[in-house]
Amino acid sequence: MHLRRYTAALAGIVLVAACAVVISPLRVSLLRTMGRFLVSTDPLQRADVIVLSVDSDGAGVLEATDLVHAQLADRIALFADPPDNVDREFQRRGVIYNNAAAVSARQLHELGVDAVEVITRSVAGTDDESRDLAAWCAQHHYRVVIFVSTTDHSRRTARILARATRGTGLKVSVRGSRYSGFDPDTWWKSRTGVRTEIVESEKLVADILLHPFS
Repeated sequence: MHLRRYTAALAGIVLVAACAVVISPLRVSLLRTMGRFLVSTDPLQRADVIVLSVDSDGAGVLEATDLVHAQLADRIALFADPPDNVDREFQRRGVIYNNAAAVSARQLHELGVDAVEVITRSVAGTDDESRDLAAWCAQHHYRVVIFVSTTDHSRRTARILARATRGTGLKVSVRGSRYSGFDPDTWWKSRTGVRTEIVESEKLVADILLHPFS
């Protein structure tokens, strides 16, 4: 009787261990798939210009610089960073305004990129950003663009840009910066990664539901 119980208990332990071995890789694979769901995988080709998203910051600067050095484009454009009400109040009180666009332009020059352009923008947000980009490219007769975004925001950005440029003849490939803080293969290992995954997944699903044919 004791031997039978021992055998049954051992069999149960072996079964649980076997399930853990099988389930663990499946769990990791599922989590990675969820992370990669947010990431654009647009193929890249030689472009007229590389454009940095407003929120790509240093990660965008580094990615765009790598793309220039890889000879995918000769010039980089970034969106202007006009002061908002808070910035203007600091200026009124004598505090120097740290222009993010100017900082990024300086970093690009120091990294060996000579051709840097600035795009005037009116309103923050990806939708407005995409319309400003389309108008600016038409004005400068650019037909092929690589748009650098943060990794977690890249697929939704690609969808928004596709809608904004439909029928214009402008071809935009979106690239999620490899230097972004969000890693689609390990996002669940940090609170920041989990929060980013949840928030961006909700936004992407909402965009898909609102615009299923983007």
